[in-house]
Amino acid sequence: MSGTYLGMPAFPVAAHEAVNNPTLRGNLRHATHTIRAKRAKAVAEVSDWDALREAGKQIKDHTLRHLDRYLVQLEEAVTAAGGTVHWAADADEANRIVTELVKETGESEVVKVKSMATQEIGLNEALEAEGIRAYETDLAELIVQLGKDRPSHILVPAIHRNRGEIRDIFRREMGAWGRPAPEGLTDTPAELAEAARLHLREKFLRARVGISGANFMVAETGTLVVVESEGNGRMCLTLPETLISVVGIEKIVPAWRDLEVFLQTLPRSSTAERMNPYTSMWTGTTDSDGPRTFHLVLLDNGRTDTLADEVGRQALRCIRCSACLNVCPVYERAGGHAYGSVYPGPIGAILSPQLRGTASAIDASLPYASTLCGACYEVCPVAIDIPEVLVHLRERVVEGGETVRGGNKVLLKPAKGHAAERAAMRAARWTFSHPAALRTGQRLASRSRRFHPRTLPGPGRAWSGTRDLPALPAEPFRDWWQRTNGGKDGAK
Repeated sequence: MSGTYLGMPAFPVAAHEAVNNPTLRGNLRHATHTIRAKRAKAVAEVSDWDALREAGKQIKDHTLRHLDRYLVQLEEAVTAAGGTVHWAADADEANRIVTELVKETGESEVVKVKSMATQEIGLNEALEAEGIRAYETDLAELIVQLGKDRPSHILVPAIHRNRGEIRDIFRREMGAWGRPAPEGLTDTPAELAEAARLHLREKFLRARVGISGANFMVAETGTLVVVESEGNGRMCLTLPETLISVVGIEKIVPAWRDLEVFLQTLPRSSTAERMNPYTSMWTGTTDSDGPRTFHLVLLDNGRTDTLADEVGRQALRCIRCSACLNVCPVYERAGGHAYGSVYPGPIGAILSPQLRGTASAIDASLPYASTLCGACYEVCPVAIDIPEVLVHLRERVVEGGETVRGGNKVLLKPAKGHAAERAAMRAARWTFSHPAALRTGQRLASRSRRFHPRTLPGPGRAWSGTRDLPALPAEPFRDWWQRTNGGKDGAK
């Protein structure tokens, strides 16, 4: 992935500052509670939601099992429709391809549709290094860009900002990027939206190159799909002469009919709408409609490595709805920046360490950025068992072992700082494998319970500082079972 977030501290360190920011926590609490309440209402309207959820899971799993075949089919269909397909193994290659394509047009600025893939690879920074200015046109992304900020949510990148902060950003920064904010701009949503509309419209009408991602790619027809709520995507996809789409290879679906499932589950899970206000689809190019030139950059950047993991690969089902963020108690308190990735929240905690590896402090800590409460799994429209993958990745961090990086099998060393955990788990495994030792340990623990501390010493103090240690019974269960004949004697 991009080096944009390299140098981020481990999640607990990054989150510590966030949880002590009352303004941030207030913004997050209000926004996430509002979104998830609306989502619950929208989902409840669908009588066959569970069937749609299972169908989405099955379609994605089938596609991932046959990804090689469907990608070739997609390339053939896009090419036949007049587009050009490029393959990018990593972020550097994708950035190089896009930069060269823009340079070939002779343009020095581009307009962009909201795209997680281009944020992942740091495309804006790569374009800027080559003298090309990229303008974000999604309202929230515009706020982030003008504020020299980073996105903190998949669906609402500026969720950590309130209206007053947005007003100040518009007043201070808009003029340096184009049309300045109107005089006397207030923090009312209508005025802020109008200021953004006027600012962006000049860019839409002037731009000759558009850059997008895609929510879905249809293998059988070569069709790309973008869903959005503001109309900026439609402008970027239709007005420029050249369109460049950077899309992760996992965004593919086999057939047109598969969209029926996802165009029901995605809007309800993300924006709590029955359907997206704007659903744009395009297949190659035509002389009389839309861009004359279309390039599709298929991005790997760690996805085939993730696909090699039988447990972790389910993260590639993700359709970027952000429902898991809105129900996560950890995200609600820590915000998105603490995750050190463009993919925050529960999905980021399992996707980023697989795309980037677990060598850095932030990536090694992300699998622990969860309470394992399971709320994320319950709301996921493609049934990604995020808690299962989190535990799987925790094992990888602590124990090391064989994994795939760059298409090659590598042996990971156990991460530093987990020696005590490894020792405890090995001791537990030995104890549970020897019944006599387990029985003796239980009896000793029960008989010495009055001497047990209320908090753990050393590294364990962080755990027991917010939890009560479980009280030990006066008698081990197996002793009680033997003494009472399994409870049949009625003795206590």
